Amino acid sequence: MDTAFALTYLMRAMAEKLNPNYKIIAENRRARFDYFIEDDLEAGIVLTGSEVKSLRSGQSNIADSYASVEDGELWLINAYIAALPHAGIFNHEERRKRKLLVKKRELARLWAATAREGMTLVPLVMYFNHKGIVKLKIGIAKGKKKADKRETEAKRDWNRQKQRLLKQHG
Repeated sequence: MDTAFALTYLMRAMAEKLNPNYKIIAENRRARFDYFIEDDLEAGIVLTGSEVKSLRSGQSNIADSYASVEDGELWLINAYIAALPHAGIFNHEERRKRKLLVKKRELARLWAATAREGMTLVPLVMYFNHKGIVKLKIGIAKGKKKADKRETEAKRDWNRQKQRLLKQHG
């Protein structure tokens, strides 16, 4: 098991025990396979009422989405939040651009990372925090080459095999 993955798994399990309101809405599992995650940060997200209701029922996907700094603001692009069938005229567009809320210093750091260093902003997890507010964890990432992906997969397979052997002989 990847150490970063194991650590996030443990932190998530602890957070769920401590905070009954904490709930993962959507997770981008592919991000750790496709990218080297250098750093991450938590951002708020501007949503409409029908979007929050849809998220509470667990109908979302952030696997194909990304974040981008445009005109001095941070945006979540191509995230899917299902439309509610009974919302009528108050419904939302499923794949609209959604504004992310971060501090100016963090925004400047993200802009520098994407513009100068060629990094990508990848959404990792969307969740309700302990106050019941929707948050998005964004990873500042560098894309992996094919060989890097193979190496990651080989490492994961070896760790899985090692755990099986330890379980059999232990």
